[in-house]
Amino acid sequence: MKERGGEIGNPPPPEESVDSRTAAAFLRIHPKTLERRARKGQIPAMKFGKEWQYLLSLLSEWARRANEFEP
Repeated sequence: MKERGGEIGNPPPPEESVDSRTAAAFLRIHPKTLERRARKGQIPAMKFGKEWQYLLSLLSEWARRANEFEP
C-alpha cells in the first residue's frame, strides 16, 4: 500500500551531525574557513551553543552545487 509521497512504513533513520573538524576534512578546507562561511550563511550548518554541527548530506549537496558554477 502506498501513501501520497511514498510508501507506508518506517521513515529512514535521522542523520547524525558532525563537528567542524570532520566537516572541514570532508570538504577539504580549514575548519576556521568552514566556521567563518557557516557564520555568514554560505554553508549549511547549525549552531548548538558554541559548537557548529553539519549534516554531510547537506554539505555534499552544497559542494555539488558550488562546483556547478566553477569554470
